Amino acid sequence: MAEENSKQIVPPKYDLNAKWDACIDLTVRRFVYSSLGGAFAGLLFFRSPVTRWASVAFGAGLGIGSAYTDCSHFFDGSPSKLASPKISSDTPAPQDGHE
Repeated sequence: MAEENSKQIVPPKYDLNAKWDACIDLTVRRFVYSSLGGAFAGLLFFRSPVTRWASVAFGAGLGIGSAYTDCSHFFDGSPSKLASPKISSDTPAPQDGHE
């Protein structure tokens, strides 16, 4: 019972081991699935081995890029979408050549 009290439970927000495990899992899965998708698309659409490999590399890049974006959110990184610019209503809208 003393051992249970001495162990502190880490809140999920601060549990780095769980975050790294989720990021590695997500990265591996997206890399493999998108590479396989690129390989299938390359076999389906291209004849040259160079373009087939290029489609595999493109798919792998998409997978790693999307995994990087999601992992940065796990670690409280940048927001996923850019905020739309706020337009102030104080300035009047420009007239088309009329002053």
